[in-house]
Amino acid sequence: MTNRRTLLKATAFAALPGGLALPGIARAQAQVREIRMVEAGGLSGDSIEAGYIRPFTARTNIRVVRENPNPLGKLRAMVESRSITAVLFELGSLSTAIAQAAGLIEPLDWAAINPDPMFDEAKLPHAFGYQYYSTLMAWRSDAKPLSSWAEFWDVRNFPGKRTLPDNVTLAVPMALLADGVTPAQLYPLDLNRAFRKLNQIKGSVSVWWGAGAQPPQLLKDNEVQYAASYSGRVAGQAGINLTYAQGLLDLAYFVVPKGANPAEKAAAMGLLHEMSVARNQATAAEVIPYTGASPTLDQLLPQARLNEFPTTRANKDVQVFGNPAWWAQNRDAAERRWQEFKLGL
Repeated sequence: MTNRRTLLKATAFAALPGGLALPGIARAQAQVREIRMVEAGGLSGDSIEAGYIRPFTARTNIRVVRENPNPLGKLRAMVESRSITAVLFELGSLSTAIAQAAGLIEPLDWAAINPDPMFDEAKLPHAFGYQYYSTLMAWRSDAKPLSSWAEFWDVRNFPGKRTLPDNVTLAVPMALLADGVTPAQLYPLDLNRAFRKLNQIKGSVSVWWGAGAQPPQLLKDNEVQYAASYSGRVAGQAGINLTYAQGLLDLAYFVVPKGANPAEKAAAMGLLHEMSVARNQATAAEVIPYTGASPTLDQLLPQARLNEFPTTRANKDVQVFGNPAWWAQNRDAAERRWQEFKLGL
């Protein structure tokens, strides 16, 4: 994906109806002066700071220290060494499923979070989905527009060089959608069918990218005419068009490492509450064109730019949300097939 950057009244946040604060959070405000989080860094981290940390600290006087990067191995090392240096840890959906299966994360206290309305897939027992992003089709504005992965694969009627991700969790679903599999029938993934389809297009793929900055640059330099790209890298970019049709929609989650300090965890629930507030999500989206989990966010986003964001009404329903649980069980086998495929490139 792409890179990211004293005590007030007990009623300051996570308030219950009638203005009553949750006792655990009120105590945490009295005990905790600082919490730490591990996040992805870059503009994503900056959006967390602007949208969520600033209002949280203004309400509580609790300082939030950000650090990055956020590999799953770092979380595993924390838990296995019993040295929990951060109370919140950002993970992708697949890493979240793996972490839960491995017993590396704790259930969240959703009563303490007391969230504003959220999309269902963002509200998991062990994880808070705070940021949606997509991997989608993009093309130079002087190229023929696309509307499906089948057209992306159709190099005769849509001539030009392509770039696809060097990532099996993205390439395989794209290939199956290109081969006519419907989103409802996508999982469990048919790896044999997917790799047959990938073999059909590999001769037209000039770059298998590993960094999110590559696709937009390749398009701008006219090294490729069509790209699979992270949405935030191409949305609003001059000379580049995109579609969310059949985009691969995903979520970044915050989790609590197993063994986290209870008082710090209680305070962190207040920060997660701030991440559920639509106006805070709109502020974060000003920094990077990814969106939070509020169903009411559309009205707070720049109306002229609604087509740029992954969860607007026009975009969310035409995309495909993945199956992290399937990938958690099958990624090793799929990755072996992927490495074998790459030997033939």
